[in-house]
Amino acid sequence: MANVTRDLVERAPADRTALITVDSTGARKVWSFAEMTAGARAAAAQLASLGVGRGDVVYTMCGSRIEWVLTILACLRLGAVAAPCSPMLRADDLRTRTRTAPPRLVVAADEHLGELAAAGLGDRVLPLSEWRLPTDISAPPVPDLGPADPAFLLFTSGSTGVPKPVWHGQRFVWGQRLQAEHWLGARPGDVVWSTAAPGWSKSARNSFLAPWLAGAAAVLHDARFDPVRRLELARAERVTVLCMSPTEWRMLRTDDTPTALPALRRLVAAGEPLDAETVAWWREATGLTIADGYGQTETGHIAGSTPAHPAPPGSAGRPLPGVNVRLHEGELQVEAATLPTLSLVSDSDLMDGRWWATGDLFEQDEHGWLFFRSRADDVILSSGYRIDPQEVEAALRSHPHVRDCLVAGVPDPQRGEIVGALIVLDSAARPSRETEDGLRRHVRSVTAPYKYPRLVRFVEALPRTTTGKPARGEGRELLRAD
Repeated sequence: MANVTRDLVERAPADRTALITVDSTGARKVWSFAEMTAGARAAAAQLASLGVGRGDVVYTMCGSRIEWVLTILACLRLGAVAAPCSPMLRADDLRTRTRTAPPRLVVAADEHLGELAAAGLGDRVLPLSEWRLPTDISAPPVPDLGPADPAFLLFTSGSTGVPKPVWHGQRFVWGQRLQAEHWLGARPGDVVWSTAAPGWSKSARNSFLAPWLAGAAAVLHDARFDPVRRLELARAERVTVLCMSPTEWRMLRTDDTPTALPALRRLVAAGEPLDAETVAWWREATGLTIADGYGQTETGHIAGSTPAHPAPPGSAGRPLPGVNVRLHEGELQVEAATLPTLSLVSDSDLMDGRWWATGDLFEQDEHGWLFFRSRADDVILSSGYRIDPQEVEAALRSHPHVRDCLVAGVPDPQRGEIVGALIVLDSAARPSRETEDGLRRHVRSVTAPYKYPRLVRFVEALPRTTTGKPARGEGRELLRAD
């Protein structure tokens, strides 16, 4: 029995640096573990005063801010369930999530209040403008929690087109020690910056928890991605371990990069396949090899490479120590009992009551290195986002002039893949650039903006199978044709 906030934060050396926050205006603050302890206790008192207790779900939509971290720590302290949400979610996205897991409370930046109200959550919101850390009330007693007591609720897009809730227990947090040591490569004294935005499963585990488990400090930057600013901040904070998506690594390839990051000793990537060209460029520029890795929202990290044993080009690494995997008809499967960060699944979710099926196809060489080949489903990986084509199709079909559509991933040198759409218009509309732009605006207005189709092609009819179903393979080839 344990409690993450008490045992990891409150018992850390009080004067040790825990977090460096930089907001969108450039304002910077260094937080010690003593300050994090006081903040987590006060945040827990605030949440408890609003009715949050053990087992309750708390959504967050407040970006990479200190309030996000303190809300997570408050939930872990209370035994509540933290559900970090992307700030790009729209009302329909939120309604879908709340149908399966309604929150007791939503901690949100004020700019999201309109979408939350439209989703029917207006009476459950604690806006950041009303965020207070009370000093006149005490936090409730700290409960001891077991490995299977829920800690996080994350959402992933599955093959059904409906975001699937993924419940992680307390073991998910403590189990991050494995990847923190054998993939992230953090160690005491390091400054770690994992740039994933809240709402990604990687942010839940690597933004601050994994660095702290390794004795390192973490950087949190609340701003949109900007290559110049990213380099400036990494240099100013003397970041030693930088974890980014492959898309970000590609976009940071500039002539100034080698001298801009003098303190770096470890480069890490995850979220989408990492191309060999980008690995080679960074190795030539810095002498460091980007360590790719592989994991899922449901599993946490499965494979990676250590600083002492870099992976060959194109490999996602080897299974982490103690994690047992197999390839079943090409699909990577993980033995559930050997993966400490597996979500709270039942035996019925496992093959033969033992193996978690990832749905991704790999090859493995004689040295154990894993090489991603394709997905067994149709999920699109774009800039680290997992996008289900059926969600985008539903958004497109809600446009009054779209009669039918088919969505698939199209290879892209920077983003890995982009969303492509074949569109059949009704008789009232005509193919044009204006129509394309209108469709993109529509998708952005009804679902998360990163899902919009960057490539649109108008067709008279969709390719179909002999049974009348959309032929996704043929549609994908049409979108990829020059």
